[in-house]
Amino acid sequence: MNILFLCTGNSCRSILAEATFNHLAPAGWWALSAGSRPTGQVHPRSLALLAREGIACDGAASKSWDALPLTPDIVITVCASAAGETCPAYLGPVLRSHWGVDDPAHATGSDAEIDAAFLRAYRTLRRRIEAFLALPLTDLQGDRSRLQAELDRVGALP
Repeated sequence: MNILFLCTGNSCRSILAEATFNHLAPAGWWALSAGSRPTGQVHPRSLALLAREGIACDGAASKSWDALPLTPDIVITVCASAAGETCPAYLGPVLRSHWGVDDPAHATGSDAEIDAAFLRAYRTLRRRIEAFLALPLTDLQGDRSRLQAELDRVGALP
């Protein structure tokens, strides 16, 4: 199963989700990330946070959804902007779910306050990814409506 974490800029949240999912996922499950209007660079605070958490992020890059190496089975939007956009037609009939998370790239304040915003986003995404991976994934793969319901339920977790 291939999961696409989609965000507008593909510099923070979707990168955090991709790296975290791949760090925790069982064999046969893989995540990638992309943006509808990628910034072209991964936010340095995202990379620093992943490094502190011991999560590999080699090769992390902000990229367009037009340049995906494969067609995902599931698309998870992590920002409100991407949730309202129509995915490219070539993605076909993928399952879609929205796991909205505040954008830490827009955080203001002291360095500590901005770092805290990145950590909140990461922790929210990690909780949701862990909850998703705790599901009976083998059973869900064969039941699209149940898988959709579980994706949406997990996306509503705080």
